[in-house]
Amino acid sequence: MAALARWCVRRRLITVLLWLLAFGGVAAGAFATGSTYSNDYDVPGTESGHAATLLHEGFPALGGDSDTLVWHTPSGSVRDPGVEQTMTRTLDRIEELPGVTAVTGPYDAQGPGRISADGRTAYATVTFDDPAKDIDPAEAAAVLEAAQTAESDGLQVEVGGSAAALTEAPEGHLAEVVGVAVAAVVLFLAFGSLAASLLPIATALVGVGTAYAGIVLLGHAMTVADFAPMLGMLIGLGVGIDYALFIVTRHRRGLKRGLSVTEAATEAVATTGRAVVFAGATVCIALLGMLILRLNFLNGVAVAASLTVVLTVAASITLLPALLSFIGMRALNRRERRRLAELGPQPDLPTGFAARWSVFVERHPRLLGALALVVMAVLALPTLSLHLGTSDQGNAPKTSTTRQAYDLLADGFGPGVNGPLTLVTEVDGAADRLALDRLGPTLNATEGIASVGPVVHSSGGDTAYLTVVPESSPQSKQTSDLVDRLRQDVLPRAETGTTLDVQVGGVTAGYDDFADVIVGKLPVFVGVVVGLGCLLLLLAFRSIAIPLKAAAMNVAAVAGAFGVVVAIFQWGWGSELLGLGSAGPIEPFLPVIMVSVLFGLSMDYQVFLLSRMYEEWLETGDNRRAVRVGLAETSRVINSAAVIMISVFLAFVLTGDRVIAMFGIALAVAVAIDAFVLRTLLVPALMHLLGGANWWLPRSLDRILPRISIEPPEARAAHEKLITATATTTDAGVATVPAQQEGRNRDVRDTTG
Repeated sequence: MAALARWCVRRRLITVLLWLLAFGGVAAGAFATGSTYSNDYDVPGTESGHAATLLHEGFPALGGDSDTLVWHTPSGSVRDPGVEQTMTRTLDRIEELPGVTAVTGPYDAQGPGRISADGRTAYATVTFDDPAKDIDPAEAAAVLEAAQTAESDGLQVEVGGSAAALTEAPEGHLAEVVGVAVAAVVLFLAFGSLAASLLPIATALVGVGTAYAGIVLLGHAMTVADFAPMLGMLIGLGVGIDYALFIVTRHRRGLKRGLSVTEAATEAVATTGRAVVFAGATVCIALLGMLILRLNFLNGVAVAASLTVVLTVAASITLLPALLSFIGMRALNRRERRRLAELGPQPDLPTGFAARWSVFVERHPRLLGALALVVMAVLALPTLSLHLGTSDQGNAPKTSTTRQAYDLLADGFGPGVNGPLTLVTEVDGAADRLALDRLGPTLNATEGIASVGPVVHSSGGDTAYLTVVPESSPQSKQTSDLVDRLRQDVLPRAETGTTLDVQVGGVTAGYDDFADVIVGKLPVFVGVVVGLGCLLLLLAFRSIAIPLKAAAMNVAAVAGAFGVVVAIFQWGWGSELLGLGSAGPIEPFLPVIMVSVLFGLSMDYQVFLLSRMYEEWLETGDNRRAVRVGLAETSRVINSAAVIMISVFLAFVLTGDRVIAMFGIALAVAVAIDAFVLRTLLVPALMHLLGGANWWLPRSLDRILPRISIEPPEARAAHEKLITATATTTDAGVATVPAQQEGRNRDVRDTTG
């Protein structure tokens, strides 16, 4: 690490140019090829997936996206001549638009079922040539514009569906700008130097920008979910600025001790840079843990997010030291430079609240530990009611056209019309056809079904489908219960004596199947991620207790973050106020992605806090001093980093995208819990209570484990020298080394609790 930093500093111009060349080259490639993201979350092997395959093979014309044009009159009827003429002209105009295959309205032979019982609401189906993921947003916008021209004081027109949702996608990068601006303010307050405060942001932007363009190219090689680039940017900005912050802080400390710019930058990368690489590795391991689920679109998310983390870490340990050498002593503010010139090098000792807090925790570990546990329990309680399911356009903001179309349909035709179920089967012979004809009346008599459409046969006669409209909304538990009832009871009885194998598809069935797959694999996934993280900590800190505590703390952070997400998005506490729509279930894929990301990020502060404690432990063998000094010296920078990361994550709520907002709030809450409750309160309290047992490792295990060094080599050399000269071994195998305190004034290192 030191050699790498030295090379980057001495060849700073080459280093900066190489990064700019990489960024420009990847960005140019991304611009030339364009993006090919996917919003196809189907899971192969499920019943709903099989139903979708049968429907596509038997009815290729149904492959295009279908949106719904809804109109409503507060008085009168949609059958009034004026309304009918206006909407007929509008539908004819829409049918002629590019990308539109057909428009089926309520005023033709099949129309009566498309007009509500009270005659005030009607709808038409607009079918596009392509599925939603391939529709040009300009084509969707043209349909919306044509529909809106029909509006008047007595006629409301709205458009719902996947294509219409493309017109509501957030434009610009307000979230990123706000997050970066807040980060810049926090950095300036922490450093007091404009030059030093801009470097972490510049480093993160170059790393994240290169990664963002790389994700565009990645989409041509594998399936990448449409939210992966935004998720990668969210994670990259947060960890990138934080990693650079830690290194700049260590660099500034070296300058205050009288080191030259080159020496300070080299030492910062050789020490804190090790922790950055290790922390980044834990984040990547947690993210790549999604690969064991073997779900195509999650594989793309895992690789894309990991690519972002790798590039931000690389920028922090190469580009950043080069930039630090450019600004020289301006990494210190004017007051610090003047003080250094007048008084000479001074040790950068923790003072103020950080020092007092570390002593306070040492004095009251039981009380503070109990308080932290109570806070975590309260935050995690809502997680017990977590409900995975469909989050549809009924959860969009009230002002959106898709939400208003959804509500008009639900009010006029019942909530189930927004998420009908599709029953698909292969047909072989007259007996199967007769059984399908009898299935309609059977379904109409089934509890929870509002209506059943006619059986539609394919041109070849070997496939058929019928549409079932539930009485309840797509995201309700009653609809999920209906899916189970159809699969387990109604359809098996109807299939008796035939070769029919009716598959239940549709929005609710698809999400329920997806949720079942995820929940079934979640224990193995969490076990692998937690296990690998614990193994890394075991190798780095040579301790049994530290990995176990880290695993427990990370699970606690995830549970607390999920609790807040459930309260806001599922219970609806403030979701409308935040512009995130109404309450609804949590998307099935979110737990997996959030567990990966949250577990990786929660390891960051664990590594930075414990690496400093471990360094002090290796030098002194005094656990109380190691915990006290480690907390005092890292708490301020950890808190500053947490504020930055929280600001960046919360800024993504401004996108208005429900999924991205979930990620942003979950990550912000997890970081807040991790920094302000776990790492600065519960972890040091427990470490004081455990004493020397924190660092216990059986000697037989210590001999066979490979060594991964986070602390600088000189710290380990000092430790080994102390062990040889003065250590005494207890029965438990814990080395106790007396602290060397002569020859200096007392400070937080000596002020015991």
